[in-house]
Amino acid sequence: MADRNDPELERLWRDFHGIVNMTSEELRAWLLTDAAGEEAFEPGPDLGIEGLGRGVLHVLGKRKVDLTGNDLVVMRRTIDHVADLLAGAPPDAVSDDTWRHALMSVGHDPLRSS
Repeated sequence: MADRNDPELERLWRDFHGIVNMTSEELRAWLLTDAAGEEAFEPGPDLGIEGLGRGVLHVLGKRKVDLTGNDLVVMRRTIDHVADLLAGAPPDAVSDDTWRHALMSVGHDPLRSS
């Protein structure tokens, strides 16, 4: 359980929710659609949803006071990952499906205003 009065946690929470601009429902639908590719759904609770996106989805379903150490790692990794992708945006980023796909897989839709 996290200390909700910790200023570092407050900053991390705010930054994470500022950069993740998709709702949990939108992200889940996106990840499940992506996971339904040639391999289709895998058995089990994760349904074949890959790593960081699954972690983001998990964090989105939590209250700040319920965060674990692993959740904080996911939040930091997500912020760094999205920042790196945005910094390296291709010249015609809006029409670059691979770049947008990578961002949306961790809950950031670059076509949506903040």
